[in-house]
Amino acid sequence: MTIQFNIDYRTTFGESLVLNIWESGSLTKYHMLTSDGVRWSQTVAVKTPKQSYSYYYSVMRDGKVSRCEWTVVMHRLDISAGRADTYVVYDRWQTMPEDAYLYSSAFTDCINHQQPAVVQPSEFVRTVRLQVRAPQLRDGEVLTVTGAGKALGDWNIALAVRMTQHVYNEWIVDIDAEALEDSRMEFKFVGSDSKTTGNEHWETCMNRIVDLPEMKAGEMVVYHMGQAFFTHCDRKLAGTLVPVFSLRSGGSAGVGDFGDLKTMIDYVEKTGQKLLQLLPVNDTTITHTWTDSYPYSCISIFALHPQYADLRALPELADAKERAEAEKTRAELNALPQIDYERVNDFKVGYLRKVFDQEGETIMKSVGFKEFFRDTELWLVPYGQYCMLRDKYGTADFSRWPDHNTWNEDDRKALCSPRCKAYKEVSFYYFMQYVLNTQMKEAHDYAKQKGVILKGDIPIGVNRYGCDVWMEPKYFNLNGQAGAPPDDFSVNGQNWGFPTYNWDEMLKDDCAWWVRRFQNMSKFFDAYRIDHVLGFFRIWEIPVNAVHGLLGQFSPALAMSREEIASYGLNFQEERFTQPFITDWVLDRVFRERAAEVREKYLDRLDNERYAMKPEVDTQRKVAALFADVTEEKELWLRDGLYALISDVLFVRDRKDSNMFHPRISAQLDFIYESLYDNDKASFNRLYNDYFYRRNNQFWYKEAMKKMPKLVEATRMLVCAEDLGMVPDCVPWVMSELKILSLELQSMPKDPTVRFGHLSSYPYRSVCTISSHDMPTLRQWWGENWERTQDYYNNMLHRQGAAPHPLPDWLAKDIIYRHLTSPSMLCILSIQDWLAISGRIRLVDANAERINIPANPKHYWRYRMHLNIEDLMADNDFMAEMKELMLQSGRL
Repeated sequence: MTIQFNIDYRTTFGESLVLNIWESGSLTKYHMLTSDGVRWSQTVAVKTPKQSYSYYYSVMRDGKVSRCEWTVVMHRLDISAGRADTYVVYDRWQTMPEDAYLYSSAFTDCINHQQPAVVQPSEFVRTVRLQVRAPQLRDGEVLTVTGAGKALGDWNIALAVRMTQHVYNEWIVDIDAEALEDSRMEFKFVGSDSKTTGNEHWETCMNRIVDLPEMKAGEMVVYHMGQAFFTHCDRKLAGTLVPVFSLRSGGSAGVGDFGDLKTMIDYVEKTGQKLLQLLPVNDTTITHTWTDSYPYSCISIFALHPQYADLRALPELADAKERAEAEKTRAELNALPQIDYERVNDFKVGYLRKVFDQEGETIMKSVGFKEFFRDTELWLVPYGQYCMLRDKYGTADFSRWPDHNTWNEDDRKALCSPRCKAYKEVSFYYFMQYVLNTQMKEAHDYAKQKGVILKGDIPIGVNRYGCDVWMEPKYFNLNGQAGAPPDDFSVNGQNWGFPTYNWDEMLKDDCAWWVRRFQNMSKFFDAYRIDHVLGFFRIWEIPVNAVHGLLGQFSPALAMSREEIASYGLNFQEERFTQPFITDWVLDRVFRERAAEVREKYLDRLDNERYAMKPEVDTQRKVAALFADVTEEKELWLRDGLYALISDVLFVRDRKDSNMFHPRISAQLDFIYESLYDNDKASFNRLYNDYFYRRNNQFWYKEAMKKMPKLVEATRMLVCAEDLGMVPDCVPWVMSELKILSLELQSMPKDPTVRFGHLSSYPYRSVCTISSHDMPTLRQWWGENWERTQDYYNNMLHRQGAAPHPLPDWLAKDIIYRHLTSPSMLCILSIQDWLAISGRIRLVDANAERINIPANPKHYWRYRMHLNIEDLMADNDFMAEMKELMLQSGRL
């Protein structure tokens, strides 16, 4: 059998086209031939035909791929079992379409419930095959083709030829060439409801015309047609954001679990919503204390958190006394208004160990466990050993372990063999992850059945003492800390403490670590949020000896030389501008009556004007250690003043080249800037604005495009991004090019010239929300700043008079309805904001609704719904009100 591939693609001098075919799990490349640089072809001889071939085209220049087709949905050629032994394929170059979101599993699997089918073989002597993509078709709709001549139904919709969806959103039909009355085919594609008639959608274009070549017996000509477009309006969906740990049901054990997740899916479906967004569900166990409650500090990008195990789904404990004690503890924990992280996790892990002792041997011999182990062995085995060593040595800091300071691949064989002692030491962790993965997968399948999109969250960082760093340290820079520059959440910036990524190393293997991470997530989710997407352009890297984020610098970034700084008109005084600016007038302003004490205890005099920090306190980390046990408010105030002294510089040195410099973020608010002459201030401001808002745009665009296309195309999940903060101009360029949904908040407009965003201006490819887990809820925001609230009430809600306080339920409902009617594809609100529409059921204390306070790096993540999900669903009035909001806003 032979297959001739043909495609029109205009190349430039030095470029060539390559056909890439997936065969037996590997990629085979065929260099195509051309005589004019436009029409390219290649004939492939096949000895043993496969059922189908997936392939894509790429452009080569100087031995490297310079451009590639969209590979999320590749070309697909199905081989008929009929008479055809020669295939002539006419393809079109496939770029990422504007409606790429319709190819995501969120739409194909959850909303439209598509079921691709096997193409039935035809026995035609000569065959014409039409292939076309029609992503706009809704649940229950099919594609047909009708046109001139009896073979195509003579334009009679009742006689239209039904097509087969052989891959997601692509339809195929085989036509008997000998039944055609003319070598010219004229036709159109029509979308139809598979269950009813009279509801057809004709594509919005001129009639399609194909002039057939002369065909031999046994030949099939395959035409890949341009996309079929219909007059369907864009879908708009609503959803709820709630962390799994915040869920509450009558049967949970003090924290939300994967069983509660199913119940929450029921709630979402019954209210007419289509999406449920979660916070990260990965294991974060470092210290076994409440400080591990931070869900964005995972120890494994693959392992799930033990606290989410649904104990109700496990085999019952055989011992009646143990069952009674467990039920008593469960009920006590579940009655708490907030999560007691330590007690909950001690109880859950203890319960899992009892089940493991009782049932583990049987479960781990099951087919299900063996399949799970085979699929996850790459990460599961190191994770199991890491957890065992962490608990054995009482610390997750693997540099302090007496042995196994990094993962040793030679240990894998023993850790995989049930007969070995090493396996028995870690088998509980294998069992635990099997339980968690099974339960989460069941929740995901349940969501798809209910037509609900589960949306996950991919943290930008990992814990520096976690299993990922221990296993593959080459991917991480441990001499820095990831964070964020100052913003509305934190005037000193945020220091997350995560190691930064060694992108040079990651790019060597095409970001395989990230691809595995995204593909693992696709087992549980059909959409995801990229946490701090700006980190893929540049990360805010803070020195390891700093506590606050002010001394950070963007990495990578184009640093400035002494000569370049001087070219802006600023007389660059290296020592003065890069060392803390400490003078008597500064000390008097910062420390007031304690200035003399600070001079004596913490400073050395440099000259008649300036001081330097004593060596024992010359970094913020040293200061933090000195005040580690201090709790008195006035002493903490003194500590913070010392922090401020250390960060009072105009420039920071580049982390790779000490002869290059970066302007310090927010330096205009510090004393070193105040000390400058007015002309020097103006020069610094020009330099500052150029550096932060213009200089790096093209550079950061190229950096992001090295990484993000690989990640976006790693799965079919719907891609959303958190693009808030100090957003450079290149970010929307990349997000538009890769069709990533942006995040839109009215209280944080992307237009710097307005105080509040205009809902009507939101792009369709966006997620509209009111608050996130890092922000005050709507009710809290309303009461934070009365002047701001009054402005919003009068000028955005267009209401007269004084704004009511606290926020009444009818006004909360009005604000939410306005958000629902925005153009955004997704409107996702927190469960707290949804409950705000009912004064009868919402939490009395609005401040108790807060999930996280970003300015506090030691915040206790323990918010939990104050009512059971079952009780919420039983409230017919509230459920009807929610359903009505979906209906009126067109999001049902």
